[in-house]
Amino acid sequence: MGHYQDALDYIFHYVNYERQARYRYDATTFDLGRMMELLDKMGRPHERFQCVHIAGTKGKGSTSAMTESVLRAAGFRTGLYTSPHLHTFRERIRVAGELIPKQALVDVLSRNREAIETTAGVTAFEVMTALAFAHFADSRVEWAVLEVGLGGRLDATNVVRPAVCGITSLSYDHTDLLGHTLSLIAWEKAGIAKAGVPLVSAPQETQAMEVIEQVCGDIGARLVRVGVDWTVEREEGDLGGQTLTVRRVADNLALRDLRIRLLGRHQITNAATAVAILAELNAQGVLITEDVLRAGLLQALWPGRFEVLQRRPVLVVDSAHNADSARKLQAALADCFPRPPRARTVLVFGASADKDIDKILEQFLRPDPASGYAAVDRVIVTQSRHPRSASPEDLVRQVRAVSPDIYVSSHHEVEGALHEATTWAEPHDLICVTGSIFVVAQARRAWAQGHPAAFSADDWVFQDETAGAPVPDDEPALEALPW
Repeated sequence: MGHYQDALDYIFHYVNYERQARYRYDATTFDLGRMMELLDKMGRPHERFQCVHIAGTKGKGSTSAMTESVLRAAGFRTGLYTSPHLHTFRERIRVAGELIPKQALVDVLSRNREAIETTAGVTAFEVMTALAFAHFADSRVEWAVLEVGLGGRLDATNVVRPAVCGITSLSYDHTDLLGHTLSLIAWEKAGIAKAGVPLVSAPQETQAMEVIEQVCGDIGARLVRVGVDWTVEREEGDLGGQTLTVRRVADNLALRDLRIRLLGRHQITNAATAVAILAELNAQGVLITEDVLRAGLLQALWPGRFEVLQRRPVLVVDSAHNADSARKLQAALADCFPRPPRARTVLVFGASADKDIDKILEQFLRPDPASGYAAVDRVIVTQSRHPRSASPEDLVRQVRAVSPDIYVSSHHEVEGALHEATTWAEPHDLICVTGSIFVVAQARRAWAQGHPAAFSADDWVFQDETAGAPVPDDEPALEALPW
């Protein structure tokens, strides 16, 4: 294997909670003191750039991507840190819109190996986060947008002093870790709030917003609420994108006909949250003109989220992994592809075993009360290669428990499920692949193999590392990595 693959193997040989279904979520397992110890040994790279910090259940990746895109359009050298990745680890760490080069990852790891290896109990995500901070510092990033990995309060990213914090839509996910009520989940997410730092929140359920308001009040963080302090209206939309008007209530400032390429009405709220975050930066002296805002929002992309890969029949992929995101996906499908003219819908579904699969399936399998049509006509269950994925046999039982009469088949490989769906579907039908970001990634890769023209030449799918094969690499030799 090449040395880039050696670097990945080294990072992932540490405890990796992304691949574990059960673990303790407390300050012992996720120790910010340990993270600070590691960063101290690395020269405190997280203090060498300014940042925006964004948490949430759904929408935090899209909101982060739009925020970073506008800052880049404003002429700043930007960093973007997100997780997990679709196709290549390099997606997680980006500078000026570009994936971290393979050699840069090898080099930053080589320089910081001693710091990593002398920090007891360090986890894979902590190593990734620290390396991202070091790469941003090495690359002279001016502004970084940091997406929280899990929760917020105990997340490895929560060691920074951001200029603005953001919390996107909150819903039930990781309830065994973050809590079984929206109040508990909101308390964990609001743990990113800092005294004197404005916090922008997307619209929330009452119990979640009450907690966010209380946390901000207790620590002295000014709260800015989308839906109250900022309002947003969707003007129009098509498969090429959608337009919106965002208005600041205090002075009636209206930003009209902003255009985004991201689809689904939920992205309108994410865009408004990004605008409110950027307005807070602008108030702090970060020059963001209206023209820059328009250009940056229009340029932002976030693959694998309500992404249309083909139009006849329609093929949509979306990583809806909880009941709320499944509901939003259903609304987006009904909005973009109403019945008629859409004829039938086949759901290709695979999910992690630790998700609330029954509630996700209920969103897809019950009839649409508005139209009376069955939301889905056929289900094909499958599984990704991720170790947390639910087995097709279990998924078949769960589908039949929710909808006993629906046709359901199963495949152990996403490629086989996608082949069955495309063979069955006729031009006016719709294929929706969803349930897990890992299933979406494998579906994108399978589609790219037969339909490369459906993707831009620089799409991450052509850098895919998830198939299990060695990653091609021709970098110079690196001293052996020990483990």
